[in-house]
Amino acid sequence: MSEIFFHITAAVYLLATLVYSAYLFSRKDRLLTIAQAAMVAGFAFHTVTIIARWAAAGRTPVTSFHESLTFFSWVTVFAFLFLLLKYKQRVLGAFVSPFALLLLITASLLPKEIVPLSPVLESYWLPVHVSLAFLGNSFFALAFLLGVMYIIQERYLKTRKLKGLFFALPSLETLDELNYKCLQYGFPLLTAAIITGAIWSEYATGSYWQWKHRQVWSLITWFLYAALLHGRLTAGWRGRKASILSAIAFACLIGSYFIINILSGGAHGLSR
Repeated sequence: MSEIFFHITAAVYLLATLVYSAYLFSRKDRLLTIAQAAMVAGFAFHTVTIIARWAAAGRTPVTSFHESLTFFSWVTVFAFLFLLLKYKQRVLGAFVSPFALLLLITASLLPKEIVPLSPVLESYWLPVHVSLAFLGNSFFALAFLLGVMYIIQERYLKTRKLKGLFFALPSLETLDELNYKCLQYGFPLLTAAIITGAIWSEYATGSYWQWKHRQVWSLITWFLYAALLHGRLTAGWRGRKASILSAIAFACLIGSYFIINILSGGAHGLSR
């Protein structure tokens, strides 16, 4: 059943992406309302997909690459809806919907069979650790997308060609502030994910830290975002510079995520 809802979810996100795209060209508020409703509906179908997969697997559905991409997409849309309720920036959905759809399309190309989790790794720390990690990653993804929006908007202002997307996107100040908020949400979540991951590792293997690829790259990512936040607080890193550094940090995060999952066959190699 999860596969049926998976395809329905992808179709609804595709619809949302198309309607958002139409809004960016026409700037008709009615299209934005329809696209937002499609995102909410897609999230509802996506939630059913996750629950059905969870019931079928008997564990948190994140241990294969297919499952982790599906979960990442779901958490990203959840984080977007949270920002939507709190900050009312509806046009952000025009960048989130294709990102969530791309994750699902990639997941659809991967093996979908349910692989048993190694008994030694079964623990209540699994859902706690992965939920914190993916929620942190989703806020970093949103920070990246806001950085892209900032650079597009800034380009319109620099070239003084005020047309098209310029009138659809928020101001530079709003985009920079939201970028900062996303980093503020994501960093403590990443920190908590690293701590709970160490506790889970000690529970499963008797060691808090084993210098595995995933752990090392998580630490590198943590230092990158720590440096970015420190620069914002002490050196006045704002605007274009903060957007570019946010993109570099996210490229490191998403690159290591894909490479490690491809090499290991699943998050932390848990599906082995």
